[in-house]
Amino acid sequence: MRNTKIICTIGPRTASYEMLKQLAENGMDVARLNMSHGSYDWHRTVIHHIKRLNKKLGGALAILLDTKGPEVRTGDVCGDMHLKKGEQLILTVRRQAELEAGTVEVSYDGFVNEVEVGDTVLIDGGMISLKVRRIVGKDIYCDCLDDAVLTSRRHVNIRGKSADLPSITDKDWEDIRFGIENGVDFIALSFVRTAESITEVRKYIQAEKASIDILAKIESAEAIPHLDKIIDRSDGIMIARGDLGAELPFEEVPLLQEEIVAKCRAAGKPVIVATHMLESMIVNPTPTRAEVTDITQAVLQGADATMLSGETATGKYPLKALNAMDTVARRIELKLGLDPTVRVAATENSKYEIARSASILNNNLHADAILVFTRRGLMAMMLSRCRPSSPIYAFTNTTNVRRRLGIFWGLHPFLIKLSNDPEVSITRALDKLLHRQLLKPGNRVIVVSDILAGEKFVETVQVRII
Repeated sequence: MRNTKIICTIGPRTASYEMLKQLAENGMDVARLNMSHGSYDWHRTVIHHIKRLNKKLGGALAILLDTKGPEVRTGDVCGDMHLKKGEQLILTVRRQAELEAGTVEVSYDGFVNEVEVGDTVLIDGGMISLKVRRIVGKDIYCDCLDDAVLTSRRHVNIRGKSADLPSITDKDWEDIRFGIENGVDFIALSFVRTAESITEVRKYIQAEKASIDILAKIESAEAIPHLDKIIDRSDGIMIARGDLGAELPFEEVPLLQEEIVAKCRAAGKPVIVATHMLESMIVNPTPTRAEVTDITQAVLQGADATMLSGETATGKYPLKALNAMDTVARRIELKLGLDPTVRVAATENSKYEIARSASILNNNLHADAILVFTRRGLMAMMLSRCRPSSPIYAFTNTTNVRRRLGIFWGLHPFLIKLSNDPEVSITRALDKLLHRQLLKPGNRVIVVSDILAGEKFVETVQVRII
């Protein structure tokens, strides 16, 4: 079983029930809804399909709602706009109806006040580079630095700067309310700059009595000085390398990715590596060797999940892209499985020390699996943090806990009825795993559970032969 989880962005290419079913059967663990695109009715239909799939297949597909965030985008263009090196392009905050040829609207009115002559403006994650030559009223006159093709509603960044926009927009709040009403499992906050925005959203979710994890997207240079606090306040991190690479020199992004993954692992927070992982497969049936190496690095660094964006949302080969990511991750994990060392430090947290001890015992005994019983998911998350060499089968009696565990490295969650008698729960779990041929008689397993001692439950680590 694959330890590194795969998130697929759902778009026009994959929104049907049949395509979602194929993605689920081919390894999708989490479905991402990008709220920058599509109507609420469209997203509601996709959510309905996923919930129907989970019910029919007994699966645990989680739903991740990705907010639009305080982003700056170009307006609509008629078809493709072909730009030539040295050619002039005018960016403007005038409205679309007023525009003449060679002029493109920018969605943020304050953009004209933040850009300066000499700045480099990057569009579509750096695929288009412009040099600002002069600013006249609401118009920004730029020179194209390369030949390029501009399409509608592309991200706009100023190299080395972040737009002075509110951390959470009115559209974001509407999207968050939509996510709560429709029972999503994760909300990814775009362009997080400080930890305060995470706290603000968490208070709102709690006030609505919803159970949704908050993922902070690191895609702004402004977030880097606050990284430790952002990791601490969030439930997980998404490294959105497209916009991050537009705001920072691109050669800094691989180093920053490695740093963020390491920090998240140390904190026990899930971390997702995203953007451009198999970009060429939007139009090609096979990945480039550089893309294969990119996935490899994310797996070797210990990322909890990797993500597909346009590859599955609008690409020509969504299933082939998913299969490519799945194949590479599985192959690299064979190498990782040879390392018996649990590379996490000791702490004074008793639950975590139990998880750490269970992982060390598992690796030393070459056990076939770890079984963990959890009502809120905490012990399972701690085991994932330790990265043991065997699969972790997590058993819970709560459906939303089961789905949220699906984003963590190495966790394979199941729903069972947990008994007040731990031995009954263990028997039920083993029967389920034997029935699914995930284990067989004679296998050695590590069981992390509680046992009844008098009137108290005591957490234990057991070794069992099936």
